[in-house]
Amino acid sequence: MSLLWTSEALVAAMDGRPLGPMPDGISGISIDSRSLQPGDAFFAIKGEAMDGHDFATSAIKAGAGVLVVAEGKLPSLGRLTAPIIVVEDVLVALEKLGVASRARSSAKIIAVTGSAGKTTTKEALRHVLQAVGKVHASAQSFNNHWGVPLTLARMPDDCDYAVFEIGMNHPDEIRPLVKMVRPHVAIVTMIAAAHLGFFRNLDEIAKAKAEIFEGLEPEGAAVLNRDDARFKLLDKMAHAAGVEHVYGFGENARSTFKLTKCELHADHSDIAARIGGHEVLARIGAPGRHMVQNVLAVLGAAHLVGADLDKVASALADLSAERGRGKRHLLRHPGGSTSHPGGLITLIDESYNANPASMAAAMALLNATPVTGEGRRIAVLGDMLELGDHSAKLHAALADLIVGTGTQTVFLGGPEMRALAEALPAEIKTEYRAGVEELKPVLLAALKPGDVVMIKSSKGIGFAKLVDALLGKFPAESTARKQT
Repeated sequence: MSLLWTSEALVAAMDGRPLGPMPDGISGISIDSRSLQPGDAFFAIKGEAMDGHDFATSAIKAGAGVLVVAEGKLPSLGRLTAPIIVVEDVLVALEKLGVASRARSSAKIIAVTGSAGKTTTKEALRHVLQAVGKVHASAQSFNNHWGVPLTLARMPDDCDYAVFEIGMNHPDEIRPLVKMVRPHVAIVTMIAAAHLGFFRNLDEIAKAKAEIFEGLEPEGAAVLNRDDARFKLLDKMAHAAGVEHVYGFGENARSTFKLTKCELHADHSDIAARIGGHEVLARIGAPGRHMVQNVLAVLGAAHLVGADLDKVASALADLSAERGRGKRHLLRHPGGSTSHPGGLITLIDESYNANPASMAAAMALLNATPVTGEGRRIAVLGDMLELGDHSAKLHAALADLIVGTGTQTVFLGGPEMRALAEALPAEIKTEYRAGVEELKPVLLAALKPGDVVMIKSSKGIGFAKLVDALLGKFPAESTARKQT
């Protein structure tokens, strides 16, 4: 068993009190007894809905090597058969372990934030950097007050690169997290109307994202979207935070990491870019103009951490979209021949998150995807959450995205989407339902051979259930990235 932490280092980093004979060390860290692997340390974190201490016995049955529990909870746990490390506060102990992990690491660290594209950019960095070294990166979207220290604590001491996603929906959330991560490069993907319910305007969102600059290592670099309307504000705030090296990416003529040519295709993109004095030609396996923009940041960050750009660029060809973030499925429709392209439905799964900017990117992706036979482009859209008083206006404004595109059929679900349903003109065939369960049978019955259907919503609306319903009803021809 490869040890992530020795027990001695684990106890010392957390200022813990060991009870019982300690193992040599632990092979991993878990905060969920359902996914815990034998040899992991189980951190009994108390969350908003559940308390990890209630699952201590389940963690032991799953093979936990050691339990990390709070002093105040110890009397109620009874007799446990696993070694225990007692701490004052389990989340604070995890933070201390994360800080210790960062202190022992010699990896090049990249942190990513932004209103859209964080996870996609993080995953793209993970993918391409694996071509040049050992990489550690956040699992899923572990980007909050427990996800960041957990990702830090899980970082092996011998990795070459590490990539962290840092999110927020309020001011002062990024600041403490980035000071734990201490990145060498900080990326801000873009500023858009995400979590606008907690801010007065986009400038306030930009200022909250700019907290990421405060944790940069000395001589660290900020990588900003030069095509974004808030570039100047972010640039100003980066310099105010003491960042001397600020670089822009995009099509803007003044971009350091500049797109010089772009050809968008249904299942990939071909680009040319100027990266740090190098001409880079690359095929990006995941389609979409938004993906091209993210890749410019990826190439810039890879250059800044000294990665081999030729190998990084080559790795982009195998890049694929993640579940809920543009992953494509080809499904067989019983009304068509499986030997004929017209018998297939193309499903684009964008069900993980949504705000006005990512809606625009998803609609552009749908519009660029060809239909076959008598197929249609179908947008299945759910509520964009956390938009506050701006919600009705921003949902209604999505009509401008749809009108004039190749999408003539729209399915809408959720209370906020009623505003869009009322704003769409009569020539757009629209079906509105109150929620996902009401929408599901209507959508399933409506699909025909050759259709391209894109499902997009905020995660909390539950549109991933629609994706699962389609995958359950229509057999998968292929879940591969390529459509041909």
